[in-house]
Amino acid sequence: MRLSRKSEYACLAMIDLAEHSGGPHVKIREIAERQGIPREFLVQILLRLKSAGYVRSARGAAGGYQLAKEPEAISVAEVVRLLDGPLAPVVSASKFFYQGTPVEKHPNLLRVFREIRDYASRRLEATSFADLARKPRQQSS
Repeated sequence: MRLSRKSEYACLAMIDLAEHSGGPHVKIREIAERQGIPREFLVQILLRLKSAGYVRSARGAAGGYQLAKEPEAISVAEVVRLLDGPLAPVVSASKFFYQGTPVEKHPNLLRVFREIRDYASRRLEATSFADLARKPRQQSS
């Protein structure tokens, strides 16, 4: 699995919105500045997230973006799949985007890729944007 820049930026934007969940709408400019995302690229990403029901927008002086769901209800896997497709390293190992590939000719190799898919899927499904928005705990020495 390899994330596109679009998925990386989408995850950063979702974390930013999760950190500001429950507050006023967040302006695109603010997200772009805080997360280092090119504004034009962020507009495209937010439109895609909006059409999928993950964010909502409002126009006007108090407008901007907010999460459309609680941050606990949105997994990283959902956003990555929306923007990049399968979490599996090859599509023949994908549960949701299956297509035949040469890897299937060797069952042991396909098994390895399915194990990788399963681990990545479990980890990303279990991680919500609320989890990522929490401030990291200080490590004690």
